[in-house]
Amino acid sequence: GVGKSSYCKTMQDHCAASGRRLHVANLDPAAENYEYKAAFDVRDLINLEDAMEEFGLGPNGGLVYCMEFLCQNLEWLKDELDNFDEDDYIVLDCPGQVELYSHLPIMHNLAAQLSMWGYRACSVYLLDALFVMEPSKFISGCLLSLSSMIQLELPHINVITKCDCADKEAVEKVLDSDGAWVVQMMEEQSNSRFKKLTQAISGIVDDFMIVSFVMLDRTDEESIEDVLNRTDYCIQYGEDIEPKEPTDMDEPDWQDDGE
Repeated sequence: GVGKSSYCKTMQDHCAASGRRLHVANLDPAAENYEYKAAFDVRDLINLEDAMEEFGLGPNGGLVYCMEFLCQNLEWLKDELDNFDEDDYIVLDCPGQVELYSHLPIMHNLAAQLSMWGYRACSVYLLDALFVMEPSKFISGCLLSLSSMIQLELPHINVITKCDCADKEAVEKVLDSDGAWVVQMMEEQSNSRFKKLTQAISGIVDDFMIVSFVMLDRTDEESIEDVLNRTDYCIQYGEDIEPKEPTDMDEPDWQDDGE
């Protein structure tokens, strides 16, 4: 519900409007529907409902099983990726289950395999703008982002989503405070029994604010372009692309007068 699929569609539509090719693929076996045009879908290999029914698993266990199954059948993913050109830009819409990124090695192994295949990959972590306004949720989001950064070992970008539905000035105030406002609110709201624990957790955000965020407003083209430029920079997209020959080779309408 944080807006992963909406993010993918936003980037796909933005690039299509500017004449840039961007492919999106679904790697979430639990996805029920999505608005973007999928280049390929992991549910063609395995889906959550089948895994839950066959093995009697719950939603969380079923999703872990599905992703482990994908990692055991990476030749399927390699075949799908081989259908693209060398310079194609691909967004992988991944599951949102936190265990896959926080402590299980599944997504780490997948990221490592992409690097071994020669892909320049970066991770884009999404956090709902409404969570920013609730100190406990915001700190949890920051800690999860930090855990994912360490686990995935990829260039990493944090994006605040749904800024078109939130008070952007209030969100910017929190982000510009470098965590100080969040720490203060957490300490005011915390039970005295857990005050030291709250201070210790809040201090990670306040003292080591290495988790930074960029805001995404789906209704603002400049905001979309800013996020896209940041991901481009992370993977150095376009640096190896050969310049194309101009299509119009007509002579210019000016003449060199020697000056």
